[in-house]
Amino acid sequence: MEGRQRRPTGESMAESTGSEDARLRLIEKVRNLAYLCADTEEFTLASGRTSRHFFDTKPVMCDPESAHLLGVLIHDQISKIDGGVDVVGGLELGAVPLTGIAIAKAGIGSNLRGFIMRKEPKGRGGRKTGNPPGIEGSTIQSGDRVLILEDVTTTGGSALKAVERLQDMGCSVIACISIVDREEGGKEAFEAAGIPLHALTTLSDYV
Repeated sequence: MEGRQRRPTGESMAESTGSEDARLRLIEKVRNLAYLCADTEEFTLASGRTSRHFFDTKPVMCDPESAHLLGVLIHDQISKIDGGVDVVGGLELGAVPLTGIAIAKAGIGSNLRGFIMRKEPKGRGGRKTGNPPGIEGSTIQSGDRVLILEDVTTTGGSALKAVERLQDMGCSVIACISIVDREEGGKEAFEAAGIPLHALTTLSDYV
C-alpha cells in the first residue's frame, strides 16, 4: 500500500537499533507495560519491602519489540566484558524469558550457553547435562564465566544466593545485568561481592 511504511523486523530491525536508542525505547516500554506508581497505598515487593513503585517486567519480556531491545542491550554489555562470557542465566521466574532472549540474540554460530536456576532444587539434575538438581538448561562446567540475568533488582539477595551456588560449582560470576535497578542497595550488595551490576534502566528513569 502506497504511503504506508512498515516498521523493520528481524535482522533489519536489529541492524537499525543502536544501544542508546534501544535504552530510551526500552524505558518507554517499561513505563507503559510494567511500571505502576501508587498515590497512597504501597505495594509489597518480593523482598518483603514496601514501596510506591512497582515493576512487573514479564509483559515487557514477552513483548516482541521490547525483547528485541533487551537483546540489543544485553549483548552490548556482553561485548564490553573483558574475557567474554560462556554462560548466561539466573533464577526463575524473571530470568527465564530473559535468558531465552539473550540466547536467541546471540545468533547462529555463537557458543553462548544458557541456564535457569530453580529457587528450590527439584529432581535428580540433568541426565544429559550433568548439572546438579535445580539447574536446568545447558551444561555448566567448572571454570565457566557466568553472567547473571535478573529482571528487577531490589536488594540483590536472591540473585546473590544464585551467585554463591555457581561459585561453589567452580564458576566465575563476572557480572549481573538487570532490566531495572530499584536503587535500594542491590548495586552496592553486588559490588560488595566483587560483582558489577549493569542496570539497563533504574528507578530514576521513571520518577
